[in-house]
Amino acid sequence: MEYALRLLVFDLDGTLVDSKEDLAVAVNVALESFDLPPLPHPMIYSYVGDGASALIRRALPPEKPDLLQEVLDRFLAYYGRHLLDTTRAYPGVVEALRKWSGMYRMAVLTNKPLAMTEAILSGLSLSGHFHDVRGGDSFDNKKPHPEGLLHILRQEGVEAAEAMMIGDSRNDVLAGRAAGTVTCGVTYGLGASGFAEHPPDFAVERFPDLFRRIRPAE
Repeated sequence: MEYALRLLVFDLDGTLVDSKEDLAVAVNVALESFDLPPLPHPMIYSYVGDGASALIRRALPPEKPDLLQEVLDRFLAYYGRHLLDTTRAYPGVVEALRKWSGMYRMAVLTNKPLAMTEAILSGLSLSGHFHDVRGGDSFDNKKPHPEGLLHILRQEGVEAAEAMMIGDSRNDVLAGRAAGTVTCGVTYGLGASGFAEHPPDFAVERFPDLFRRIRPAE
């Protein structure tokens, strides 16, 4: 099936950019600053997707919930200085955005703080492709709540049926469903295991493959 669309809304981490190493290093720096044991990177990767506070809450030992704010502050301070150490766009992202951004309106909706999102997009020269960029602190509710996606639809003046939410996790699928958009899952990211319980309308193994399944609405 081919979908006729006007608006593409992308998640960031695990969808447009591979940021997992910088995130994991920052989490462990924050933990070790409080004499807490570092975690294996794959474990930290599994905690990504629901925003910075949830990431640190999951990384903390269960007997140390009182340290959440201090460790979170340390994480944000360190990560803010190192968020482009190893983070790169996934293969095919730069070329596909360059080719197709003139054919569709494009936006980013992520649970990552907005300032960090904008810094990554700017640092990787991706900002110019997007009409709207929203982070986890842009609204009262993060994904999977549809608030952010519904706002972008209104802002862009696009009907939900002519929009698609693209991401690597259940949060993206659930937000898209609740807003009434088409959903696309990318299986190369961090949270594709969630697609078993919450399948998107279709999934792709490579970012450029998305554009084989859609066409600009007339």
